[in-house]
Amino acid sequence: MSDLPRKAVTRTAKLAALPLGFAGRATWGLGKRIVGESAEIVGRELQQRTADQLFKVLGELKGGAMKFGQALSVFESALPEEVAGPYRAALTKLQEAAPPMPTRTVHTVLVERLGEDWQELFAEFDDKPSAAASIGQVHRAVWHDGREVAVKVQYPGAGEALLSDLNQLGRFARLLGPLVPGIDIKPLIAELRDRVSEELDYGLEAQAQQAHAEEFADDPDVVVPGVVHQSDQVLITEWIDGVPLSEVISEGTQEQRDRAGQLLARFLFSGPARTSLLHADPHPGNFRLLPGGPDGDEDWRLGVLDFGTVDRLPGGLPDTIGTSLRMTLDGEAEAVYELLCAEGFVKESIELDPDAVLDYLLPIIEPAEVDAFTFTRGWMRSQAARIADPRSPAHQLGKQLNLPPAYLLIHRVTLSTIGVLCQLGATVRLREELEEWLPGFVPEEDLEAEWDEELDEEVPAAEA
Repeated sequence: MSDLPRKAVTRTAKLAALPLGFAGRATWGLGKRIVGESAEIVGRELQQRTADQLFKVLGELKGGAMKFGQALSVFESALPEEVAGPYRAALTKLQEAAPPMPTRTVHTVLVERLGEDWQELFAEFDDKPSAAASIGQVHRAVWHDGREVAVKVQYPGAGEALLSDLNQLGRFARLLGPLVPGIDIKPLIAELRDRVSEELDYGLEAQAQQAHAEEFADDPDVVVPGVVHQSDQVLITEWIDGVPLSEVISEGTQEQRDRAGQLLARFLFSGPARTSLLHADPHPGNFRLLPGGPDGDEDWRLGVLDFGTVDRLPGGLPDTIGTSLRMTLDGEAEAVYELLCAEGFVKESIELDPDAVLDYLLPIIEPAEVDAFTFTRGWMRSQAARIADPRSPAHQLGKQLNLPPAYLLIHRVTLSTIGVLCQLGATVRLREELEEWLPGFVPEEDLEAEWDEELDEEVPAAEA
């Protein structure tokens, strides 16, 4: 492949081909029906061809187009099963693969950012990329001190390409919407566009990754590679091996799935509490399962990569989330409604029935109601269908709720993580993680009682 396509006219033409291609394939399908082929066979072929073109265009363009594809891929579990199959394979490819940047371009960036003698910084450098993402690709190397490292090199023109793609995709949002029924595509694209400048800044990414690496340095469950070196367009971090989460999804054992799901939930809620940062790009390509958990080599740890998109949350996740979740589980309709109004989830001009709001929320928070919950694609599809059906009370009520800007990224990350848990089919003790890490989920008086009990246990031990 040539260099990342940067000219707006070239990228626009490729993206414009997506909806035109969808229409063309629909015409092709009609022609096949006319000559007597069954609707089921034609439908499957049509979906496969659409998925193939989607991957080809988004993968070739990288940039915002591929970022959009990655964001969509975690929602495939919300698709009806008869539609999900062809898209699942194509969208999952976006999480781990894309056409590589030419070697000469990689070397040019390294010369510009690390100096003419950049090769002296490495004992070894593999020109073949080990992974490709939306704005850069990763090369495996050995640093001059012998450490194995991952060298992330940003595509030249990535910023311009990202903005161009996302602006263009915003115009096609209505046509792309049917790819994932129940997901509002336009706000997703708008939010991705808002995050572009942060993700392009490898200095910010290095700070966020190093903060996590230091906090989780001795953690038995989570591994975050440390930062070795950073400059504009180049980020060098410690290398970690492991099983990509996309492989666990496609062929992992149930034990691996459950362990990955538990650790994913733990990282989602413990990360903000421990670092005041929220890892905001939870697609499977950013996670690995590594051997060597608390129970030895047969156990697993979660490796976390790519801190280009984070939400800064001083003090961790807002207390409102845990408090409203607890009160919803307790059936306190009036109190939940008052809290949602105070936080701006219900605008002043809107008046809703508190009991109807409670009925809307309860099915969504079912995983927090039990000690262990099995996340499945079927459960995710039922939630998407309930909210997407214009005839349902949930759809009508959902349209009247508001999502305050401060909660936008938290909402998407939580929804995306749940999507990955459903792809894994994992049984997760979610309530356990909420009680440990989510502010407001456990009432203050219960926490004080726990602290008093722990103190009573420590005092005799100290006296002894």
